[in-house]
Amino acid sequence: MSVTAPRGFRAAGVACGIKASGALDLALVASTHPCTAAAVFTTNQIKAAPVRYDLVLLARRRTGFRAVIINSGNANACTGPRGLSDIYAIVDLAGFLLGFPPDTILVMSTGVIGVPLPVDAIRAGLFQAIPALSEEGGEAAARAIMTTDTRPKMAVRRLTLNGTPVTIGGMAKGAGMIHPHMATMLALITTDVAVEPELLDDLLRAAVDASFHRISVDGDQSTNDTVMILANGASGVALDARNAPLFREALTDLCVELAQAIVRDGEGATKFVEIRVRGARTPQEARHIARHIARSPLVKTAFYGEDPNWGRILAAAGSAGVSLDTEAISLWIQRGEEPPLLLFDRGSPALYFEDVAREIFAAPSFRVILELGLGDGEDWVWTCDLSHEYVTINGRYRT
Repeated sequence: MSVTAPRGFRAAGVACGIKASGALDLALVASTHPCTAAAVFTTNQIKAAPVRYDLVLLARRRTGFRAVIINSGNANACTGPRGLSDIYAIVDLAGFLLGFPPDTILVMSTGVIGVPLPVDAIRAGLFQAIPALSEEGGEAAARAIMTTDTRPKMAVRRLTLNGTPVTIGGMAKGAGMIHPHMATMLALITTDVAVEPELLDDLLRAAVDASFHRISVDGDQSTNDTVMILANGASGVALDARNAPLFREALTDLCVELAQAIVRDGEGATKFVEIRVRGARTPQEARHIARHIARSPLVKTAFYGEDPNWGRILAAAGSAGVSLDTEAISLWIQRGEEPPLLLFDRGSPALYFEDVAREIFAAPSFRVILELGLGDGEDWVWTCDLSHEYVTINGRYRT
């Protein structure tokens, strides 16, 4: 059910002709109650029209929102003044058909950059989507926002606050152009709790920092990235200082599931890899090194080739711009909960069986642990390998 699992949310996904394949390409999510909203957007200086539009709306106020329109197949990025005027045309019609003021409708887009939004197709799609809105429409909406994704990404968390059941639902898309702060990904989260705007913003940013800001597929950053949450209060439960920590834990857990699903579905990916850096001077230095390793083409192709070429990992760490002591560094790899295998021990190669290392690299999921021996700072990033299929997908993305 994803975004329609919480009370008061309905969704639809339709094919309006943006994608030449005829696949679903327009999602609509609406609430029966006015919503408080919060969002985290790309830090790319080239921001798509929908990002700029939402930023303006959310700067004015954070309450009273009723719907979100999401299209795939077209990013509406680098489209000049027309990009915003096209959005106004779409939300004006959606507001009229839904009976909501246009400025209570938020928008997201994903797809090809530099192509004008096919407004007539989307307007026609709204005439299909609005009658199709239902509590069962969550999966169709999740499919409609996909681009190179191979499967929809949905998650639900249910918990009890103040003796009343409440729900958080979410959907996300993303498979390529994925890197922290943020990446080519969209995520919409819904919940039926009531929450003040400032608290909702704090909760979302904390959850994003522990999830979407820790993933990297290819080191590229999008113009459209958005993670948004809508809270409609339909459960009758309000968040306060006592129950907010439990809600934050559930929200973060849901975001982690969606973020990891993006990495696991990375374009052409065959491996899911956690890169954990320990013993740094600060967590920030640990995260910087982990991200540097995660976006190294040489490291990622070694993951794909199932080659435990640990020298590439150390080289990537050493080129991250952080002062290191080679004689203090150690490196392990680990599959599941098995004991980690030591590859590099405080400045020297360790004694290990190459076949065992290859078996770990051949696993669909494994962990790289880098100990720097400089302090207590620790952080991690989730990434994937870089395969032939990634080049094929992106070499012909527009066709």
